[in-house]
Amino acid sequence: MEFLDYAAFGFFVVFIATLFIFGEMMVRTKGLFGVIGVVIMAIYFSYHVTAGDSLWIVILYLIGLSLIIFDGKVTTDGTIASLGILLMVLGLAIPAPGLTYGALVSMAFLIAAPSSYLFTKVFPRRNMWDKMTLKDRLTSEHGYNSMNDSYKELVGKTGITKTPFRPTGTVEVDGKLYSATSDNQWIKEDETVKVLSVDGTRIVIVPKN
Repeated sequence: MEFLDYAAFGFFVVFIATLFIFGEMMVRTKGLFGVIGVVIMAIYFSYHVTAGDSLWIVILYLIGLSLIIFDGKVTTDGTIASLGILLMVLGLAIPAPGLTYGALVSMAFLIAAPSSYLFTKVFPRRNMWDKMTLKDRLTSEHGYNSMNDSYKELVGKTGITKTPFRPTGTVEVDGKLYSATSDNQWIKEDETVKVLSVDGTRIVIVPKN
């Protein structure tokens, strides 16, 4: 494995290993990507890490990986993952034989980690970092809409105020009660009003002339 003496080969090995390790976290491959990534990364560490310092460097790398997995499954906001990425980069750069070598393997990691997202275009993805990546779209197909359809149909209809509006209160329209606002107008109870507009679930009423 003398080829690992060259920084360019070190870059390539770390890139491929990281690509598959993070790919395992991105998509469902029954552990295949994880095994490939770990084996390739083990080749890098076994060549560059000496017996005296192997334990703490490997632990540093594994702690970083664990923090990233924890973030993906629990917090899903990228905060803890950022610390994990830093620890993994240090774990790769510290045993490098030179500054240039260390910079290249660090760059390989930072490029490969986000590049693993491309696997989601081919393989079934895992539900990790959903909040951070905003995977779920608030569309009508998923039961969401920026303007609730039932409220949207209220525009132009008349109703009766069931409470005083100062400027919010309750109005009855078509036999149903709704929370609404009179847009800074004071309206008495049992007054006939008209639904002027609807913005999401915000209903604006005005006195009917």
